[in-house]
Amino acid sequence: MAIGVFDSGVGGLTVHRELTRRFPDRDFVYLADQANAPYGGRGGEEIVELTRAGCERLFEAGANVIVLACNTASAIALRRLQQTWVPEARARHGRPINVLGIIVPTIEAATGLPWTYEAERRGEKIEAIDITGVFCTAATAMSRVYEIEIDKRREDLAVFSEPCPGLAGLIELGAPTEELKVVVEDHVDSLRRRIGRHPDQAILGCTHYEIVADLFAAALPPGTPVIHQPTAVADALARYFERHPEYDLGGSGRRDFLTSGRAGPQSDLVGQFWGAPLTFTPA
Repeated sequence: MAIGVFDSGVGGLTVHRELTRRFPDRDFVYLADQANAPYGGRGGEEIVELTRAGCERLFEAGANVIVLACNTASAIALRRLQQTWVPEARARHGRPINVLGIIVPTIEAATGLPWTYEAERRGEKIEAIDITGVFCTAATAMSRVYEIEIDKRREDLAVFSEPCPGLAGLIELGAPTEELKVVVEDHVDSLRRRIGRHPDQAILGCTHYEIVADLFAAALPPGTPVIHQPTAVADALARYFERHPEYDLGGSGRRDFLTSGRAGPQSDLVGQFWGAPLTFTPA
């Protein structure tokens, strides 16, 4: 049995790497749906079906708990799958299984509040409002999940999402750093012009972007806090396993990397981020 990590491509490796650091003895299986990447420009129903198919493949590979290391899948597909598909899959596989997302822990980190908290609306004037900028895919931006869920918890935080179409695809293909730097700077400046100033904190709302987190940090004003999803997700998953000891997660330290796309070595950019060459096998 293992912890499964799913993404449309290599972006989820940012979460996977942090999870393996946090749980070094556990078994992991990673699945990249590179045949259909990126998800950001696809329709909602298609995203739901692709995510369901990927999760089913991970359950077949022995995963008991799957982390959707993809903001688009978490925003569009997770609730549907948890409500309508996971119970059926749990019965069919005959063991404890679940699918978890990465947006809940990210919002907890951004607000400093637990997911269960909901602000009491008193109609009082808010004296000071901080701005959170979310750099994300078009599908995540259209879902408005960050705007809606952060507003439920913090009236003093205003959220502006900046869709970055094409950026995940460039990272997936291993584009040169100078090309990525220009794209990142353009999106940071676009958000600045829309809101009239730079955000007080930023969320990298696509796990691909974590691979070039240094470019975002350089484009933002020095010292701007950046919410790093891998750390937030690892913290949340540790708390989840404390509450759910029923999951068998393996203890051999196994690491499997699967892809629905072209198997073989990944790009130099991915290798540099991972710290060693990385090869995927067919899913």
